[in-house]
Amino acid sequence: MPRMVGRAKRLPVPERVRSLELSPRHLSLLALLLFDGPATVNDLAVRLEVAPTTVSLMVAELSRKGVLERREDEADRRRRIVSITDEERGDIEAWLAGSAAAWRKALAPLTNEQRRRFVDTLLAYERALEEPGSP
Repeated sequence: MPRMVGRAKRLPVPERVRSLELSPRHLSLLALLLFDGPATVNDLAVRLEVAPTTVSLMVAELSRKGVLERREDEADRRRRIVSITDEERGDIEAWLAGSAAAWRKALAPLTNEQRRRFVDTLLAYERALEEPGSP
């Protein structure tokens, strides 16, 4: 696992993205928006397993940098939808696409059941790390 994480960290980061001084928490948020599409702050908070205020602060920070935008939901004008700006989408996608392509290639030969077992194993590992007494 450390070797994989180390290798992923060495993926080239486009200059524009590097200049934004993003942290790992931004990576998860941007990956969700890039691969799953626009979402509300509350939806993002649930998926990231953090408080909505945390996501709201990240969105505000990335909005000031021109990476994200908030717009009214056409179906419900009380809701705001968060998305990656058109200007930054290409660089963000270039940055994250290498990792996504590697996952697709690694998982392609597996059956659906094997993929499910793999994902379940990663989730079990994550839960074990959160148990009391875990280093």
